[in-house]
Amino acid sequence: QVQLVESGGGLVQAGGSLRLSCVVSGTIFSTRLMEWFRQAPGKERELVAGITRGGTTNYADSVGGRFTISRDNAKNTVYLQMNSLKPEDTAVYYCKTQVFSKTYWGQGTQVTVSS
Repeated sequence: QVQLVESGGGLVQAGGSLRLSCVVSGTIFSTRLMEWFRQAPGKERELVAGITRGGTTNYADSVGGRFTISRDNAKNTVYLQMNSLKPEDTAVYYCKTQVFSKTYWGQGTQVTVSS
């Protein structure tokens, strides 16, 4: 069974930093596209960043230059380093992968940025 477990969320002041982690089990992590999404109250879930198995990354315009996605295949873990955080970054952050056309999500981790 594929499982994704996020951690690292919390409360931070504007301008601060957090690093989220997502540990993946039940699949060959190194072969998977990994993505981070977020969902703010009353809003749709949106893509924040993605990283391919080859290490190619992409970012939402709203976080480019502030967030960095990375992966450690030896630890089956994908990270999201978030710098210069803004109140509008407040959301539940989820990691996601797909295995044989089935989508898997983690349980989410809350990030709250105070002004």
